[in-house]
Amino acid sequence: MPPSSVSVRPVTTRSGRKRFIDFPYAFYQDYPHWVPPLRQDVKKTLNTRKNAFFDHGAIQLFLAEDASGSVVGRIAGIVNGMHLQKYDDGVGFFGFFECVEDATVAGALFDAAGTWLREQGLTGMRGPANPSLNDTAGLLVDGFNSDPSILMPYNPPYYEDLFVTHGFERAMTMWAYYVHKKYVQTDKLRRGAQLVKRRTPGLALRTLDMDRFEEEARTILDIYNDAWENNWGHVPMTDAEFDQLAHDLRQIVDPEMVFLLEHEGTPVAFSISLPNLNQALQHVSDGRLFPLGLPKLLAYAQFGGIYEVRMPLMGVRKEYQGRALDSLLVLATIENGPPNGYDACEMSWVLDTNRRLINAIESVGAAVDKEYAMFERPLG
Repeated sequence: MPPSSVSVRPVTTRSGRKRFIDFPYAFYQDYPHWVPPLRQDVKKTLNTRKNAFFDHGAIQLFLAEDASGSVVGRIAGIVNGMHLQKYDDGVGFFGFFECVEDATVAGALFDAAGTWLREQGLTGMRGPANPSLNDTAGLLVDGFNSDPSILMPYNPPYYEDLFVTHGFERAMTMWAYYVHKKYVQTDKLRRGAQLVKRRTPGLALRTLDMDRFEEEARTILDIYNDAWENNWGHVPMTDAEFDQLAHDLRQIVDPEMVFLLEHEGTPVAFSISLPNLNQALQHVSDGRLFPLGLPKLLAYAQFGGIYEVRMPLMGVRKEYQGRALDSLLVLATIENGPPNGYDACEMSWVLDTNRRLINAIESVGAAVDKEYAMFERPLG
């Protein structure tokens, strides 16, 4: 496709937004492992009036078209106000990237998002983030032959080449670990857990109390923001963002797979594992609940179609870090899964720099299932 046949335009109309949202559902028809997100969820994420992210953030959508007017790619330029408030590093973000296998189209999309970010006074672009690292984020770079877990991205293998061709470098590598009950090795972890309890007397582990859900959610938020403060890329959630997330998670969470670790009655750590709804969403091929999608979704959810969980969040208060408390949470998740109908768990994503957690996960027999990465380049 020659450069003259590519045009990239900002999305400014309702019809343009619809084309932006619709593009992946046609684009991924030949990719059996892509799991279509519900269209209503995508619309909510992009709605600047309904998504709490946009209380401090901004977004501009772009569509790439060929000479016939057909959509061949999309991207969003994103300003994350909370990121800039914390880091003051001039970094903007890009996300919602989809593109045919054509370097010219990709370059035009990156340039459009980059130009918009420069107009916002920013000096670098990082992504993909959809729209933040607290949402679906990262590029899949290895592990294309199986479905992604809930809230994890999927993309064609050639995307990384498009990124590198246009000057992007890895900012961080992230891993998805997978462990199945048939292969789990808990003896070493159990011995380690006993040692942790002897070294820190007064520890008690419990599951989520749904009758006090709002209070429990606030406790988890407080631990999360403290625990993750110094982690790469962490941006604290605002109260409104967390309220929105808690509302969404309440609809799908299994309280038996959420753990709070207390020390002498004070919560000091937590982990959340979510039923892998992608095992049901895979059968809602066009992302629409009505008229056929909802019955399929409910059928797979209710009759054993969901037998995996994903652990997306774990946190230990800074003053308790270095005591291996995360091993207690990992062990509890592995042991509580099978009695509640879950045969396997994906732990993702795990930062490449978090060697302590990686060692704990690998010690139970978990293996790398997928590799993800965040990319960045300067705006010049």
